[in-house]
Amino acid sequence: MAKPRAGGEVRHVPRHLASGSGTPRFVPGSSSFNPRPGSVYSSRATQLGLGLGKGKGAAGLGTKGLLKRNKRVQRDTIQGITKGDIRRLARRGGIKRISATVYHDVRDVLKDRLRTLLRSITTIVEGDPSNRKTVVVRDVIFTLQRLGNPIYGFDASFDGKYRKG
Repeated sequence: MAKPRAGGEVRHVPRHLASGSGTPRFVPGSSSFNPRPGSVYSSRATQLGLGLGKGKGAAGLGTKGLLKRNKRVQRDTIQGITKGDIRRLARRGGIKRISATVYHDVRDVLKDRLRTLLRSITTIVEGDPSNRKTVVVRDVIFTLQRLGNPIYGFDASFDGKYRKG
């Protein structure tokens, strides 16, 4: 069906979008559409009486019966350490060939080691009299030295060129 426009040009409109009665129809993407409260096009916030554009926080955090935040699902993120990651670590350690049954055990050992390190680091940060909440590099270095695995290159008596003292 063709409709004349203001400039004299003819625009073709599909039949299912053209209305014969002369009343405007809702066209997706049209900016002139304004939903009425309770209509099929109104949002969930409008139906609940929250108003548009206020978001979830406008009603208050502890209110009952309104929209609630979803809790984040705890996933087994140790599976993010991929087979390729383990192979690269093994190559760096000088291992040439790896058995297929090793990967699960390596993930378990890595998880235990990280748990031990993080527990020790959080103990240091929480015990600091300045009430810090940020872990810094010196906390990690101190923890590794305390556990007997120091990292080379972070010695306080070495400035990168000459040894002090």
